Amino acid sequence: MSSVGQEKDEKDAGSVENAIAPADSLQLENKRAFTTTRPELWAFYVYYIGNNGLSGFNFGPSQFQNLLYLAGYDPSYAPFTVPCGTGTDCVLPYLGRVRDVNAIVLLTNGISFAIQAAVLLLIGAWADYGQWRPNITIFFTLLAVAVSFAWLGVEDPSQWKAGVALYILGLITYQCALTFWTAAFPGLARDLPEIQQSEDDVAAGTKTVEEHAKFESLARNRISNMSFTICSVGEVLILAVMVGILKGLHSDASTENNTKAFSVLIAFSGGVWLLCALPWFFLEKRRAGLALPPGMSLLTIGFKQTYVALRECMRLKQTFLYLIFYFLMGDVLNTTVTVVGTLQNSVVSYSTLQLTLLLIVGLITQALGIYIYWVVQKYFKISTKAMLCFNVFWIIVLTIWGLIGIHTDKFGFKHVWEIWMYQAYYGLAVCPWYAYSQTLISEVSPMPQMFLFFALFSVIGKTSAFIGPFVSSAIITASGNNDNYPFVFLFSLGVASTVFLYLVDVKKSHAECEAFIAAEAERKAFAVPVV
Repeated sequence: MSSVGQEKDEKDAGSVENAIAPADSLQLENKRAFTTTRPELWAFYVYYIGNNGLSGFNFGPSQFQNLLYLAGYDPSYAPFTVPCGTGTDCVLPYLGRVRDVNAIVLLTNGISFAIQAAVLLLIGAWADYGQWRPNITIFFTLLAVAVSFAWLGVEDPSQWKAGVALYILGLITYQCALTFWTAAFPGLARDLPEIQQSEDDVAAGTKTVEEHAKFESLARNRISNMSFTICSVGEVLILAVMVGILKGLHSDASTENNTKAFSVLIAFSGGVWLLCALPWFFLEKRRAGLALPPGMSLLTIGFKQTYVALRECMRLKQTFLYLIFYFLMGDVLNTTVTVVGTLQNSVVSYSTLQLTLLLIVGLITQALGIYIYWVVQKYFKISTKAMLCFNVFWIIVLTIWGLIGIHTDKFGFKHVWEIWMYQAYYGLAVCPWYAYSQTLISEVSPMPQMFLFFALFSVIGKTSAFIGPFVSSAIITASGNNDNYPFVFLFSLGVASTVFLYLVDVKKSHAECEAFIAAEAERKAFAVPVV
């Protein structure tokens, strides 16, 4: 072997160590102590069956909007003299002015996401420190379950203000639990036995760095996609039980029964979440985290780490480009789902049975969509970015669908058949976003600070998520309560965001992250890991 070739091999070996080892190159035996086992991996999957969003993201918002509709009045008459249903509009006084109930939902949604952003800014970096990071997931899970059971005490339209509080708390606890659960998957993928063997192969010179990077990327995609697929299948079974509960409660017999049924379903989904979460609480390995830097406390580290991450994102150009894309497209999708959800609830007249059946259709197609995406990706070895680009196209098509409904009543989420079609379309074409957008975060972020960057992206995602609902609420009000007008804003923003995704170069990002890890280790910007 020539001296040049030997020097290159030594350089590549050093690059591998920087790319795949923790911040201080933990001893091999310590790394192997955290090898991901099948029971741990399946506990990770099962947790997501419980944290499926039925309580905080589906039935909670529907019950909230249902209470608003029942408490509201027709603005064509004197306040509170004629209930909603006689005309097309339904309003209530909220935060200083009379607003359309759909605008109230969007505004409250924005407030919730704003609070989430503040919470994650404060505690988002905590997951990087010590070995107690699973406690964050446990705390938010238990709080979310408590909120789910609290809905049993809110079954009358006069309690709609209490519904505001539970709606906001439900969204915050659901999203925070989901954020810290999701952030665990890069570590699970890194510690898979086959990935550890691949690292050994690279160190032995029998596999290249590029081959290992592609292999690990596919492993991350497998975990991410399988978790969504398994969740979807499990959620269909939960909804099948819910249909039986609704039949027993005679939910379609009266408005009162229907409203009570909403609260029962929320509480039931909370109980299922707790049962599904218990294995993960006990089986998740408490992998080593960082030690707090000198002079820092848990109350200040979040702001410091967010500042550092934002500062370094300016150096990590590919990460920064993806951050912009994630901000914009996350806003588009979150707001689109919320706007369509408000239209859907109105179209099906808040029927718990119809909404449950619609969710079953959506989840069956979601399981099929995500699994088909994964099979195609695995067979053709397509990159995460390419899969995400394909997915984003269909999200933009969704906004065009709503856009058409501005000037016509024949199309634009205004008919029951459209709502059924939307659920199938959303599951097959749109839902893979949640798997691939998260996976790409892990591919453009430095591994030692993975939790920090996941938290940063979550903060950015929540910041964008409250801007969209605020803007959409204002657009609805300014347009004379035309609920389809926000799609003008959403379509324009969606098209603009795709430019930034196109510019992201994942290969360049790996090189930037490697240089970042080396530079930060030399500067001691992050403290050494706790072993």
